[in-house]
Amino acid sequence: MDGSTATVLGTFIGALGGVSGGWLTVLSQSRQQRAEHARWRDEARRDAYSTYLSTAKQLSAALWKMSDLLGDDGSAPDERQAGFVRAHDAWTEFSSAAAAVSVVGPRPVADAADVFRQAMYDWDMIGLAWYEAAGASGREHLEEFNERFLAAARAKRQPDKNFQTAARTALNTET
Repeated sequence: MDGSTATVLGTFIGALGGVSGGWLTVLSQSRQQRAEHARWRDEARRDAYSTYLSTAKQLSAALWKMSDLLGDDGSAPDERQAGFVRAHDAWTEFSSAAAAVSVVGPRPVADAADVFRQAMYDWDMIGLAWYEAAGASGREHLEEFNERFLAAARAKRQPDKNFQTAARTALNTET
């Protein structure tokens, strides 16, 4: 092998090494970017799911407090109104949290959140109807609202559990 062949061969091997090294660097950076995106996505999901569950509990507590006031013959109209306003504000927070879950997904979690949101909406609407009925008339027919309210409270339990299961699956924390 003469000197020029050795130089060409050495240059070729050097270039091949440079290309291979560059390709490995790009591959490594791509993997790192995917891993960082997955961490970011999981953190965003964890935050959204946690907020969603927290606001659901806050809404639930506000609805129960409102129902206590609506079921109490001694409660004043301004107390009932304050209870309604607290429940309405809690609904607003919960609804915003539901939208965040829909955005961060994935689809099974967003779908479970939507079913749970609908169950909470149904419960909230019964509370609203009860509040309006309590303000519009006497208290003689309000017991039916309490029964409907309790039934809606029971009906939201399974959608709540289904959402939590879907969230654990999406976060890969189901063991």
